[in-house]
Amino acid sequence: MALTIGFYLLAFVTIGAGLAVVILKDVFRSALALVLGLVAVAGIYITLNADFLAGAQILVYVGAISILLILGIMLTREVQQGSPANKYKIPSFLVSIVFFGIMCFVILQSPWKESTVLSTEPTTAKLATTLFSGNGYILPVEIAGVLLLAAIIGAIVMAKEK
Repeated sequence: MALTIGFYLLAFVTIGAGLAVVILKDVFRSALALVLGLVAVAGIYITLNADFLAGAQILVYVGAISILLILGIMLTREVQQGSPANKYKIPSFLVSIVFFGIMCFVILQSPWKESTVLSTEPTTAKLATTLFSGNGYILPVEIAGVLLLAAIIGAIVMAKEK
């Protein structure tokens, strides 16, 4: 019962944070709302007993992507407040409503089945062993880390005063 309440509470927080990302005029506050939404999604993963996905969500999206986004916003010299008014507001709203309708139709018409088999094996430890045991997956993980570091250094160099 507590997990169900937590799930719905986190779902509302995620929806609210997503709306704040779109509605807020300040780019920095919008990025902070994005971080809140991503943390709430990690909480949803925890309520669904998907611990590895929650950890990956925190490490990859909150810990790397969001921080890189906020760092890029902070290093930009002249951040414009919000997006300028344009003529595509109404068409984009209509397209998003149609997309939302299609997604609702697909979700409601899909035959969702629950798995009856519960795994007792520690899948997180098994996945970690597979990733880091020298089976050829350690190099892509290291390359991703180096690319993120290069992006941060590049943002700092670009924002440096001349």
